[in-house]
Amino acid sequence: MSENILIDEPVEGVKRLTLNRPDAMNAFTNAMYLEFVEILEGIKYDPGVRVVILTGTGRGFCTGHDLRDKEPPSWIKDGVGKAYYTKYAMQVISSLPVLLRNLPQPVICGINGTVAGMGYALPLAADIAIAGASAKFVNAIHNAATGAELGMSYMLPRAVGAQKAAEILYTARRVSAEEAADIGLVLKTVPDKELQDACIDLAKDIAVNVPMGIWVTKQAFWHNMNAGSLEQAMEFETRGVFMAQSTEDAKEKRAAFLEKRDPKFSSK
Repeated sequence: MSENILIDEPVEGVKRLTLNRPDAMNAFTNAMYLEFVEILEGIKYDPGVRVVILTGTGRGFCTGHDLRDKEPPSWIKDGVGKAYYTKYAMQVISSLPVLLRNLPQPVICGINGTVAGMGYALPLAADIAIAGASAKFVNAIHNAATGAELGMSYMLPRAVGAQKAAEILYTARRVSAEEAADIGLVLKTVPDKELQDACIDLAKDIAVNVPMGIWVTKQAFWHNMNAGSLEQAMEFETRGVFMAQSTEDAKEKRAAFLEKRDPKFSSK
């Protein structure tokens, strides 16, 4: 792995991914997309990771794609036409929000500074986002003459409501950290120096719960936003309850609660 994405474990069971191109406001290169995909695919099958924190270095969380990147996408064969080139490119790039959303582990996004492009989509794809006071959401899609992309027309209305999302998407106006918290774009705003501690504290509160229970709860949470009925949603939940309660970790959680100690999960 390169130094574009730093990986550490601030506390047991919590994997922190830090976008690390501060001179470029953590904008993605084509090589970095593939690197991020590989990291997320590895986390997906790692039972030792119970929560993921995604954040950035410097004064910007992520400002989308680095327009200075001259290396073409390595996954696209030479000689294809423009439509094929764009389709192939976006299949990898647009997979990132989906991969984040589909991780079994909850994802907490710690937003430091400016976000735009992919940087706007990633917090929306996360389960919970916390913004530092300096965070600024810049909807640059019209500057790039593209229109809504990376799932923003799907995720943003579900976060802030249809009319507020329409205003933000149509006007491309900036949203401050304070307003982001007010409209539900992020959970809350904290002073910049407290951002990492806030993310870690929340991650610790999640990580003490039964891993399979968190996994199936996350699945139910996102799938049931589109459930056709209450009964359908409850049936999906019930299957998850059975899976979670059948694990040895569930027994350990109950024992730890009664004995007033931290649980020691085994992924069994």
